[in-house]
Amino acid sequence: MGTTTTPDEWPPNAEFPFDLFVWKKHKAFWDAGNIQFTDSFGNLFFRVDRGQSSDSSAHSQKLILDASDNTLIRLVPLVKGLWQGFMVNDTEEKELMFSVNRTLNTFTTLEFDIFLGDGLGEGKEADLKMKGSAFKRSCTIYKGNSIVAEVYYDQPYAHTWIPEAFHSKEQISSNHISRFC
Repeated sequence: MGTTTTPDEWPPNAEFPFDLFVWKKHKAFWDAGNIQFTDSFGNLFFRVDRGQSSDSSAHSQKLILDASDNTLIRLVPLVKGLWQGFMVNDTEEKELMFSVNRTLNTFTTLEFDIFLGDGLGEGKEADLKMKGSAFKRSCTIYKGNSIVAEVYYDQPYAHTWIPEAFHSKEQISSNHISRFC
């Protein structure tokens, strides 16, 4: 009479909007500082830190770590304006997750093309586009004409003791959430 669905099909393409707050610790002369992403309750979601490597060519790599300090993604610069993100398992690069190519770099505007998987190549269209402004402290990530995520400077925090508070709104689909649960 009725159709049944398996647990893998439910909820179908549901999106869960959620807020992340971005905090940048100020650099001290002995520390490079890092960026932390927390939820609205202040729980650490993940952080970006400088990679520790004995290889001098990897001095500018970045690591995305979860709340338990497990490395999730290693960001590696290739040439000026081009980065690759690798999924990491026990400090070994497992697979290429994405490539980022800077397409515009002016005083007021930055634009990036993001290619998921091994999609970077001549004539290929970007899966995501990121447009932002360091001057305005904001950026928006697009998939086609749809906004996937926004980051903007949260003005209520501008006059408090936390000057580097940013607010981020993401739309994440249920199949992406299941990968992290």
